[in-house]
Amino acid sequence: MPDRGGGPSGPRIRVGRPSRRVRTLLMTLGVLAVLGMAFTMFAGFWTDWLWYRSVNYSSVFTTTLWTKIGLFFVFGVLMALAVGFNIWLAHRLRPPLSAMSMEQQNLDRYRMGIAPYKKWLLFGITALVGLIAGASASGQWRTWLMWVNGVPFGEKDPQFKLDVSFYAFDLPWYRFLLGFGFAAAILSVIAAALTHYLYGGLRVTSPGARATAAATGHLSVLIGVFVALKAVAYWLDRYGLAVKSSDFRATDNWTGLRYVDANAYLPAKTILFCIAVICALLFFATIWRRTWQLPVIGFGLMVLSAILIGGLYPAIVQKFQVQPNEQAKEAPYVEKNLEATRQAYGIDGTKVTDYSGTGNTEDKTKLRDDVGSTASIRIMDPNIVSPTFQQLQQIRNYYAFPENLDVDRYAKDGKDQDTVIGLREINLAGIPKKNWINNHFRYTHGYGVVAAKGTSADAQGRPNFTESDLPSKGDLGTYEQRVYYGEKTTTYSIVGGPQKEIDYSDDNGEKTTSYKGDSGVNLSNPVNRAAYAVAFGEPQILYSGAIGDGSRILYNRTPKERVEAVAPWLTIDGDAYPAVVNGQIQWIVDAYTTTNGYPYSSRTTLGDTTADSLTATNDNRAVVAQQNQVNYIRNSVKATVDAYTGEVKLYQWDTKDPVLKTWMKAFPNTVEPKSDISKDLMDHLRYPQDLFKVQRELLTRYHVKDATTFLSGSEVWQVPDDPTNRSGSAVPPYYLSMKMPDQKAQAFSLTTTFTPTGRDNLSAFMAVDAEAGTSDYGKIRILKLPTNTTVNGPKQVQSQFNSQEDIAESIRLLRGGDSEVEYGNLLTVPLDGGLLYVEPVYVRGGGLKYPLLRKVLVTYGGQTAFENTLDEALNKVFGADGPTTEPPDEGDTTTPPPTSDNPTVQQALEDAQKAFDAGQEALKKNDWEAYGKAQNDLEDALRRAEDAQSEASGTGGAGGGESKPGDKPSGSPSGSPSPKPSS
Repeated sequence: MPDRGGGPSGPRIRVGRPSRRVRTLLMTLGVLAVLGMAFTMFAGFWTDWLWYRSVNYSSVFTTTLWTKIGLFFVFGVLMALAVGFNIWLAHRLRPPLSAMSMEQQNLDRYRMGIAPYKKWLLFGITALVGLIAGASASGQWRTWLMWVNGVPFGEKDPQFKLDVSFYAFDLPWYRFLLGFGFAAAILSVIAAALTHYLYGGLRVTSPGARATAAATGHLSVLIGVFVALKAVAYWLDRYGLAVKSSDFRATDNWTGLRYVDANAYLPAKTILFCIAVICALLFFATIWRRTWQLPVIGFGLMVLSAILIGGLYPAIVQKFQVQPNEQAKEAPYVEKNLEATRQAYGIDGTKVTDYSGTGNTEDKTKLRDDVGSTASIRIMDPNIVSPTFQQLQQIRNYYAFPENLDVDRYAKDGKDQDTVIGLREINLAGIPKKNWINNHFRYTHGYGVVAAKGTSADAQGRPNFTESDLPSKGDLGTYEQRVYYGEKTTTYSIVGGPQKEIDYSDDNGEKTTSYKGDSGVNLSNPVNRAAYAVAFGEPQILYSGAIGDGSRILYNRTPKERVEAVAPWLTIDGDAYPAVVNGQIQWIVDAYTTTNGYPYSSRTTLGDTTADSLTATNDNRAVVAQQNQVNYIRNSVKATVDAYTGEVKLYQWDTKDPVLKTWMKAFPNTVEPKSDISKDLMDHLRYPQDLFKVQRELLTRYHVKDATTFLSGSEVWQVPDDPTNRSGSAVPPYYLSMKMPDQKAQAFSLTTTFTPTGRDNLSAFMAVDAEAGTSDYGKIRILKLPTNTTVNGPKQVQSQFNSQEDIAESIRLLRGGDSEVEYGNLLTVPLDGGLLYVEPVYVRGGGLKYPLLRKVLVTYGGQTAFENTLDEALNKVFGADGPTTEPPDEGDTTTPPPTSDNPTVQQALEDAQKAFDAGQEALKKNDWEAYGKAQNDLEDALRRAEDAQSEASGTGGAGGGESKPGDKPSGSPSGSPSPKPSS
């Protein structure tokens, strides 16, 4: 290197090319990096393909993939050709550069610089815009499939008399094409203008003409194309008015034409369409005229017209015609919105009946007798008792129950009973030692169903289990108890190989098993292992000796994510629930088809309308597509996920839904017909909560059918906040077997209440028949209370509970020490013109880590009771004894104590009653030592009563009949205590 310092030069250091070894190393590293990136991309693709193939929905993967690829290439190539052709054409039309101005001399340096690379530069620009356009277009695969497979709704919009399918399936695709056309035109104009400028076709500072004739003609045609597309946009905007959201009556989800739309915007769009067509023709005419004068004038007139006709004129109409007489002007359009919204949300068949809200019968004894036939009142709140299930039935720390249990129906002696149910799922946080093998090979599944009667509790306030222990046994019979797929199973497991799995533990030690199902992906193939090692970022999958012949990897294991993956066109309900069906545990998942293109139907955001106090505290209860805005929804699919095999089945539920029919055309053979639903499965299907919550939110305004009442706002309701907690969120709907006034028998129902906007008194009570397979399934009934009287709403009832002096004192005693009082679901039951409110009260504290049912609050007709059992509370409220609300059953606190003629039995029962009373007194004082002694005395007395009763039965005494193991002692004051929790 030369000496830059002026002194004597030192030894020269020659900087040459890297050595061959270095070059080879760099090249090798580069090739490995490229191969690594390529394999990473391949791993994601390959594992997705293997998973879809494992669940037998490979057609969903291939249809979606090829649709995306097709859209990517078609629109990517179109955009590249459009931009590339116009760059080439502008270059071809460049003028000769004989006389060079200063501006052109400066540009000449750039022209000379890019001259050797013109083809590569053209290729690079077109490839870039093509990739961007293709990627954007591939995201429209749903729009394309709905357009190409759309089926008619058979309903026409009231303004243009077009089938609803035009707005739901066609218009979104036309808008995408229009947007793509605008993007292509704008990019072509920019690319052509820059090329013309670079090569002298356009001049900024040079003397003479600013543009050559060729450049003028070229750019005029491109601008003419843009203006022609604008004309098409004006024409489509006419139809878009039918699905346009607007701010009307302080709501931003109003959809459809209003007076100003029909009488100002609609004719304005037609006029602007005609002006845009004329303006486009003027631009095209410059090919021959070679002057900008007329097209520029035309474009200016179009812009001015858009301001005056499209903006100012509608504002004048709104100000001087609509506002002075808004109700009369808007009424016809409001009626169209009312009809369309009710139809789109499936609430058009809602039956609204006036209801007095005050009892009609003075015979309290009859009212008390009617309670049992009117409703099976559920005092086990599935959202409270999960910790109780956990404590009593967890058995091992590596099992867990979901935070919120579910309510279902199971037959007992030929009669359905409301049942609180949960699965004992795997809980990796509770395994003894965490490592890769334990987490993914040994602790792989949960075990068994735990269920309890919803309408009763035992003497200690614990659930009356109908299915319990490990392995589970009880009323549900024999079924596959292993739970490999569940709501809490969020990590992958590798099963079926050399490594044995922990099955369950009993008194004889730990049991092991090996998965026998065909679920998951086989890992015996080394390519599959390598792909999953990369996809999951776990290299041990590639070389671990715990993986061998028969090893299968299970993932995507929650019911909701499995259904969402195999049917990405569906919106998934927030609450999947388990049921024992045909000897298998099946997760039942409700799924919806939606669109936001139903004309005149108001929109709603699913995340907002389905939110309540449960979703506020548990994200797993939230609807999957929370941000989706829709104005049409149907529960069109009932899906099941097998808890052992992971098999997903989709059943067509709404056979008339055109959206589902469209998707079934796009993805044939993925949805099974409704007729394939077995009777056992049908018995456990129910009306979904999220659909009900959407409908109840709409019915706060759309329960009225006439425009005048709707516009006045006098009948607007609201869903009350949950009074049992401080979340400030809406009260959740409750499942309950009950009888509405026009029904002859109880039906499994989903219920809610309404209050007036800004007030706490009750406006209405709403119930939907939730029992699938019945003729009334899905029928919505609303009992509307009079506006001239005040009936207490949920918040007022709760306040009344809390403010009544004797009740407040009892609650204060229950809260003594470190105990906590938890309020259960506040159930509302229509009864003889009045409303019966029932709320269980739980206590968690002292040495207990789980809530126990201690009291029941009941109010009716201004009378309130706070007693130990539901029957006691009902008796006090009505001032009369009545039949029990539940048939006698072991451990049932709702059953009054029967008597016995056997003195020995009678004495034992008296001792039991004394022990029970002593236990309750000790509980009030938080004296847990005395409480434990009283429970022991109670257990001893009940055992003596049972022995005496059995002896009497054997000698022909008063017991009468044969005593069976496990039968309830006939004189039990409040039921025998449940078995103590296992360790």
